[in-house]
Amino acid sequence: MTTLETVRLEDTALGPLAEQKRLRNAVLKEPLPKAGTFGFRGDIALAFQDQVGDEARPPAYSIEQVLLVADAATKTIPVLAGYLHNFAWLKDAGEVLADYLVPEGTYVFFANNIDFLKTYTVPLGNGVVAKVLPLDESTVWKETLDLAGVDKNDVKKMSGPEKLEYVLDQLAGTRMDFAEISYEDGVAAMEPERNRNENRPV
Repeated sequence: MTTLETVRLEDTALGPLAEQKRLRNAVLKEPLPKAGTFGFRGDIALAFQDQVGDEARPPAYSIEQVLLVADAATKTIPVLAGYLHNFAWLKDAGEVLADYLVPEGTYVFFANNIDFLKTYTVPLGNGVVAKVLPLDESTVWKETLDLAGVDKNDVKKMSGPEKLEYVLDQLAGTRMDFAEISYEDGVAAMEPERNRNENRPV
């Protein structure tokens, strides 16, 4: 048995999230090259709709396009990037993931409804901070590559797990000196949600 086979999703912080049915639309969910780590690309549900009978309903809202690495030894998520359609959901993200985030971790959220010229550092509690940037008509993957200074050609020939590990390693080493604001001030300053389909070609 190889080292890769010994790390299972349930051995990491993703286990409880999976049990709560929060892991959705996974495009990658497997061990990463570094021993003891597990990667995930997909969505993490933050709130659920009321269910009627056996009807399966999508979550009310989620962190979308998530890129994360989970550490089996510490049961933490040391690096995560994702998209929030509404900045106000940052509080939910902090609460849902509270047991798995660490002060030395890197947590980047791209939000739909903040000023295009603004970037924020927002305390989530217990020494954990989120880095918040605007996003419109792009993807978390593309913006994370840009933020971390990774050329897409550098990762073109890598496997999915190798790409995720490399990009998140670079992101974790990226300096982000964004102005600090409170969550409440961020909510007060946020703009209306933009229609994410408005400018897409038909």
